[in-house]
Amino acid sequence: MKTAFVKEPSVISITETEKPVLNSGDVLVQMHACGICGSDLEKVFGHYGQPSMRLGHEPSGVIVDVGHGVTGFKKGDRVFTHHHVPCYDCHLCNHGNETMCQKYSETNLTPCGLSEEYVVPEWNVSHGGVLKLPDSVTFEEAAMIEPLACCVRAWTKYRFQEGDSVAIFGVGPTGMMHVMIALAKKFSKIFCFDVNDFRLSFAKKFNVTESINSMDENRMQKILDHTEGRGVDVAIVATSSLKALSDAIDMVRKGGAVMMFGVPSKGAKIDLDMSKIYSKEITLVTSYAASDADTKEALHLISSGQIDVKQLVTHTYPIQDTQKAFEHARSGDNAMKIIITK
Repeated sequence: MKTAFVKEPSVISITETEKPVLNSGDVLVQMHACGICGSDLEKVFGHYGQPSMRLGHEPSGVIVDVGHGVTGFKKGDRVFTHHHVPCYDCHLCNHGNETMCQKYSETNLTPCGLSEEYVVPEWNVSHGGVLKLPDSVTFEEAAMIEPLACCVRAWTKYRFQEGDSVAIFGVGPTGMMHVMIALAKKFSKIFCFDVNDFRLSFAKKFNVTESINSMDENRMQKILDHTEGRGVDVAIVATSSLKALSDAIDMVRKGGAVMMFGVPSKGAKIDLDMSKIYSKEITLVTSYAASDADTKEALHLISSGQIDVKQLVTHTYPIQDTQKAFEHARSGDNAMKIIITK
């Protein structure tokens, strides 16, 4: 079977690997769709700050075999699988920090989600890491569950009200998911920032207040003009750009919240005037990954039609063209979400 690996910086190899062996409690899934995430791009083209270098953590597919003792799942089930599942019993989990749990980082799909077939370990299977898909949800939509779940989790980290305003920096696939969530939560003003003209135009289809080029010298004034001089209530940085983080701090109102959502490169540093953060009483928060509780909520939002993720998928590539797909995703050339298929 074909499996994608990081061969060397900027190079992906498609390697013929042996079919995985199932242990008791494991499930074998044939991948039908797997999204390319910003963290995947960082692993291939950047300096990823987390220990795992496995590619593909947004897979969906069909169960082709189950290990001894598996109950609740059978061959032929259409499923989404989460690559990390916490213990729900440690100090971190008991404080709502499930994605910081040691067990969370230890659980993985084998060899990875970007493989024609992969094993879901018994721990994940028995702890809520496998979700059956309704017939109405396509494999491509299911490949969007994990990134949407990450967005869902981020929105639990700060306070907001109906009618608030938000600036979203970086309107790639997850940035647009934040736009969709803001619309669902009835935000009155939504501002989109990016340097990619295609994505700025794409965002306009969602009736946002304004799409603004991140290099626009008047970007700050435009925000002030739309918010009675206050700035936005919430700023979401859905990009690795530290310049965007700096802009977010400038554009958020006094007492507002800045969400650092995008994945920074390992060792990335920024020079911040902390007196500004202090005097404005800015809440600066981060959000890493998602728990399976978040994936369940994401599946509900998709299956109920509250969040229409399929309109974000612009390109699909077969697994043998993974290198081309990753280069396309990196460039963002006329693209939003790019998905690998079997």
